[in-house]
Amino acid sequence: MACRVQHSMQNSLWFLSSSRFYSTIQSQNVRSKNPKYFCKKLLSSSSFSKGVRHCSATASYTDANINHSNAESFVLTTPLYYVNAPPHMGSAYTTIAADAIARFQRLLRKKVIFITGTDEHGEKIAGAAAANGSSPREHCDSVSQAYKLLWRDLDIAYDKFIRTTDSKHEALVKEFYSKVLANGDIYRADYEGLYCVNCEEYKDEKELLENNCCPMHLKPCVRRKEDNYFFALSKYQKRLEDTLTENPDFVQPSFRLNEVQGWIKSGLRDFSISRASVDWGIAVPNDDKQTIYVWFDALLGYISALLDDKEKPNLQTAISSGWPASLHLIGKDILRFHAVYWPAMLMSAGLSLPKMVFGHGFLTKDGLKMGKSLGNTLEPTDLVHRFGSDAVRYFFLKEVEFGSDGDYSEDRFINIINAHLANTIGNLLNRTLGLLKKNCQSTLATDSAIAAEGNALKDTVEKLAEKARKHYENLELSSACEAVLEIGNAGNVYIDGQAPWSLFKQGGSAFETAAKDLVIVLEALRIIAIALSPITPSLCLRIYTQLGYSEDQFNAVTWNDTKWGGLKCGQVMAQPNPVFGRIELETEAKNAGDSTNKASKKMNKTPKTQKAVEA
Repeated sequence: MACRVQHSMQNSLWFLSSSRFYSTIQSQNVRSKNPKYFCKKLLSSSSFSKGVRHCSATASYTDANINHSNAESFVLTTPLYYVNAPPHMGSAYTTIAADAIARFQRLLRKKVIFITGTDEHGEKIAGAAAANGSSPREHCDSVSQAYKLLWRDLDIAYDKFIRTTDSKHEALVKEFYSKVLANGDIYRADYEGLYCVNCEEYKDEKELLENNCCPMHLKPCVRRKEDNYFFALSKYQKRLEDTLTENPDFVQPSFRLNEVQGWIKSGLRDFSISRASVDWGIAVPNDDKQTIYVWFDALLGYISALLDDKEKPNLQTAISSGWPASLHLIGKDILRFHAVYWPAMLMSAGLSLPKMVFGHGFLTKDGLKMGKSLGNTLEPTDLVHRFGSDAVRYFFLKEVEFGSDGDYSEDRFINIINAHLANTIGNLLNRTLGLLKKNCQSTLATDSAIAAEGNALKDTVEKLAEKARKHYENLELSSACEAVLEIGNAGNVYIDGQAPWSLFKQGGSAFETAAKDLVIVLEALRIIAIALSPITPSLCLRIYTQLGYSEDQFNAVTWNDTKWGGLKCGQVMAQPNPVFGRIELETEAKNAGDSTNKASKKMNKTPKTQKAVEA
């Protein structure tokens, strides 16, 4: 939030007297070749020091105490990740994107509930546990903890983490099942078909590849015959069609909506919601020989997560705590479950539908689909430990158009991060603070609002900040990053064009202009620190503390603070210290007998890009 400085009469008079500093320099310029001496003399004077102390003491961060009880709510979810294997880059990508959206919504002062968690029941889980020589519960505990640790390393600020093995979740699933049963939408029947173990789903033969292979996992489906309970999905075909027609934003991006409409128009079939052959799951009410199908179980996690642990678990309490969700963020491979099955289930139970389901694309590496068989997997834990959370978050949100497929290559990753974070933003901050320290004892000589009067850069920055806001609201995360980066580019062009290092040497009015130029550039960087904070929260905190603010002040900012005018006269900046170091390439010999060097990328476990900065 903006520093709301309340000026007393004494402080106002001090601002007026400090403006005479420049005329003092100008009058003495003929007699002295070192105008910087006069700046330091004023900055060290008792009147200046008193003014600085007064300015700092009267800063009031009132927004930190705002009552959000009446604030608009925004509930968003990631999928509940399946714990058959450790976290992968696809689940990390979804969660990074969700976290950026949540952070932006918090900047808008909304009451955000960001839900993530793990899906822990089913045949694959039991099989994975057996393969590792552990019980299903031990396996789930281990993998679920791995997700929490990765989210911590990636600066994921979730509000709720639900596990489908939580007792409160089981209670809600059984209540929901009974509600749908009472509505006449569950019946028992024999079913025989081709079943994909990896999808945990029966497949329509017309959607399979050669040899009955699943198009997603490329493995043959097995023929199964079971006596199961079924959900009457076909009953809701017309209502689903009408919902998508009346609410075209329900499924996004728009090309995913076309895909969902195609599925529904081709005809919906009832689907099995129980398994007789799976022990690791929630027992069907009144039939302990069957367990509830993993998707009929896991989707309810979006509602059970809303319960506090101490609350008695029931649907009504959970619903009143934040449902319906504003946004389900998912990968495109599970779109059918979220955009067809889930809405129909909610309709049957008489519950509201989520406002939007957004299906993003897949990630590839060096242009190829990632897989263990190809040996080209991208491990998120390794990536964040090598390059830091800011670099990982920025690359995938900036370089992948949200909603479409995206590609990772290490060379491109390093080039982008060095160019954008280390150079455009980090170096601009460091050299500006260096000039301020050298010439003005790291203290701002005027308000940023006064310094930028009639200055085109101010208008440019405000327009770009507004542009970024609109992109964030539309889930155009890459474009939001680009708009903020343009502020950095504009700041670099401005400081290079003004050349304050030369103006300081000239003294007089040129010295005054140079001091104002530094304030202008630093104000642009302050706005960058807020506008980019949903993407790179740790980097932006380091920028903000370099500008003389505390961590509490950074945590209290809102989007309104992207308005020009936050930096005030007399504000003392921190000592210059690079906030984001370049990722360096080192060379090493190919082998002992070869003089040819090969470029290789090496980073310490604690990379330069994550070096803490003292405020």
